[in-house]
Parts: sequence; structure tokens; C-alpha cells
Amino acid sequence: MMPRHGKGRILADGGDRGVLHDEEQRLRTLREYRILDTAAEPGFDRITRLVADLFEVPVALVSLVDDSRQWFKSAFGLDLPETHRDISFCRFIIAQGQPIVVPDATLDPRFRDNPLVTGAPAIRFYAGVPLRAYNGAILGGLSIADRKARPGLTAEELARLEDFAAIIMAEADLRRISIERDAARTMLERALDFSGVAAWQLDPRTDALRWQGAVAEIWGADYETALTTAEAAFGRIHPEDHALARAVLDESMANGTPYAVEYRILHPERGIRWLSIRGDWDVRSNDAMLTGVSIDITEQRNRRDNDTILMRELHHRMRNLFATVGAIISLTRHAATGVDDYVDRISSQLDALNRAQNVLLGANFLTGSMHALLREVEAAFPRVTWSGPDLELPENAVVAMALLFNELATNAVKHGALLSEQGRVDVHWSQDAEEVPDRQFRLTWTESGGAPIAGPPARTSFGTLLMERSVRNNLGGTIERHWQPGGLVCTISLPARWRDA
Repeated sequence: MMPRHGKGRILADGGDRGVLHDEEQRLRTLREYRILDTAAEPGFDRITRLVADLFEVPVALVSLVDDSRQWFKSAFGLDLPETHRDISFCRFIIAQGQPIVVPDATLDPRFRDNPLVTGAPAIRFYAGVPLRAYNGAILGGLSIADRKARPGLTAEELARLEDFAAIIMAEADLRRISIERDAARTMLERALDFSGVAAWQLDPRTDALRWQGAVAEIWGADYETALTTAEAAFGRIHPEDHALARAVLDESMANGTPYAVEYRILHPERGIRWLSIRGDWDVRSNDAMLTGVSIDITEQRNRRDNDTILMRELHHRMRNLFATVGAIISLTRHAATGVDDYVDRISSQLDALNRAQNVLLGANFLTGSMHALLREVEAAFPRVTWSGPDLELPENAVVAMALLFNELATNAVKHGALLSEQGRVDVHWSQDAEEVPDRQFRLTWTESGGAPIAGPPARTSFGTLLMERSVRNNLGGTIERHWQPGGLVCTISLPARWRDA
């Protein structure tokens, strides 16, 4: 027979690129079935035995052809597990894409020198039909053989043999689908194990509860024995959330609506955990099963609670900030000598508040680093140097210290050491050890290198009032200023309430 559609060349004889591509696809399809080198199976052996009886032949074969061999999934009447592909009759079925019938192989130039003809099993008659996969690829053939020559098959007999080939492929497809289903189930189970999701199914008639996935992580390692029923699972729910969980489940069971609830459980290994439970009804005939998942949302709940606390604290801080700005505006209004002076003073204090906010934003909004604050001051006033331990200041102390440093530095620029390019300011602070009674924080602001000063100013300035308010009222400490010939020396003492950063 001639190859159908002009495609029939055997690869050993040299095929074009299209044939090679078809062969690669065929081999990929064959591997999908995962059937090569598997043990004998009754479903296939039953068919070859029936075919041999029906056609009254001694040999019936289910052959699968890979890249180098012909392997027999079922071989009735032949004691061979496989043959080399080059001597297989079945390769012509694949090449031609249609059945082949050989009444006498010794007279056929394709087969007369074949070892299967010249030697055992001495095949004379052969008839084979394709085994077509779901995508049309031919994986091999269903064939019958005899050791004596026979007439060719009638059209009806050939159609019957093809029917048996279709039954074989139906059996192979059931086997393939079953393997794929088992592989998919295994993959899903592994994915559930690693996903942190526990899948469950509740039978409302028996209260039986089935589990899969990361159940041990979410509900406890004893779940297989301790949580076999919904009632047992309810015993693990936090007492304060028990009524809510029961009410939601009762409503879902009464109305057939989805089940959705969040509650705490008493995890035997991990303590109190928050879970999100979601489920819906799976109706099968007259049976309805509630199927769903459990997800640990403890970290999300903690973040949500922390966000709420943070928002409240931020609101409190904003109120404090507005109150501070209001106080600055009020004090400045009485101290300013004119509009320009008023704007200048307000801008300077707002800059100080901005430095405080930068320090707080760089941390956790609630506390700030003493070193971070002095770096902000140094950036605004480059000839200010500083030294001392890093301390963790609460928000109100950051704002108060920022205003204090701003006033001292602004006065130094206008009237003190920083007015001269040779002048400088050194800031040093220390804090008593924790075991020292009545611990104190001490800070010294020392100006030097500027023009000699005669003494303290004639009147108390706005800046002085603001510094005293910051130190005494906001920080609970004392401030002293000494006008030395070399420059201002300011000392501040506070109760030591700040931790090391």
C-alpha cells in the first residue's frame, strides 16, 4: 500500500523536517501514557486473547513503538517482550498511518528477509491496525499473525480489528487519565502542604470532618485523632469566639449559604491563633457537603491591630504638633518686632519642627534617635559639632529638643559664636548609669571662637522664653546660661528617663 497523503517514509530511510517533527510529537505522546515497560495488565491481555480466538490465529499483539524498539504491552502466543524497531512490522503502520495486511511475508519484499520471517517465530501472515492516541498520534498497532500464509482480511474483518484497537486505546486512555489524576492530586496535596492552607470537608449528616493540606501547622499536630468531627473542632475554638462560630455555621447549614468567619483557636503547640474560615456547599445528588479552607491570619490581624494603634498615636501626635505650632504662633505674635521678623521667627521654628519630624519618620513615628536629631542640626548649622551616647527619645522629647537646639543655634548665628566664620559650637551630653539614684541627663552647649561678649542681654527674648518652656514644661528639667568672654555656655539637666538607642 502507498503511504496516505504522501507521508510514509520510515525515519531510517531518511525523512524530511516535517516527518521528524511528527515523530517527536508521537514520542512525546507515547511518554504521556507512561505505559512502556509496565507489568502485564488483565484488560489488555483479555483483548489479545479474544482477538486471537475471533480471528483464529496463534499470535495477537499490542505493540508500542518508541525511538529504537517495538515493545509488547500484551503478547498472546509470542514469548518475546520486545524487538528492535528496525525489524518490526508495526513501524510500517506508523509510517503509512493506516492498516497493513501481509498475506505471505515470504513474498513481500519489505519482509521476506526479516529475521522474524526467516527465523522464529517464522511469521507468514500478518495484519495490523493503528493504535491512535487522543491527539491522532499513532503509538503502535494491534496485530495478528500466523505461521502459515492466509488470504487477506475482508473489509468487515478489518473494521472489527480496528474496533478492538479502539477498545485498547480506550483502556489506555483510562489508564493515562487515572495516572494524570493521581499525579494532579499528589501535586495539589503537596501544594496545600506548602501553601499554609488547610482544606476541609464537613458531612452535616454525620458531623464527620476530613482534612488535607497544612492542617498540623494550622490546627495542631493531633488533628487526625482529635479533630475528626466538627464538634471536636469547635472544642478548639477560643471560648470568647465559640458562639460566633456556631451561629455562622448554623446559618450556613440552615440556608445553604457560604460559610465565612474569622475566629481564634487554642492551638496546642502555638497558642492563640487567628484563623479565616471559608467554605461553600458541594451538592452531589441528594447529598450536600460543606467544603472549604482554613488560613492562619494571625500576622495580618496583628498588623491590623498595630496599624490601628499607630493611627491613634499618629492622630495624637498631630494634635500635639498643632498645639505646638499654635503656641509658637502665639508667643511669636507678642515677641515679633514686625511682619518680616514674625515670618522669620515662624519659619525658623517650623524648620525645627520639620527636623523633629524627619527624625521620627526615620524610626517608628513614636520615638527618635538623639544622634539622628543632632545630624539634622549639624546639617542646618554646619559648625555645630556634638558627642554623647545615642539615646531613644519619645516623640515629645524629640520636638522639645529640636526647638531648643534651633533657638540656641539661631541665637548663635545672630548674636553669638556662629556670627563669626571662626566661631564654633560644641554640644556634649551624658547620662548617669541606671544604678545611680536620681539619675540625670546633662547636656552642655559651648560656644567659642566668636567675638568677645560683655554679658547677658538686657531683656528676656522670645527665644529664651521658648527654651525655658521646652526644658522646664515639656522635659521637666532645668536650664542655665552663662555668658563667658569666649561665648555662651548653656547647661541643661533633666531626669534620666531615656533608654540607650
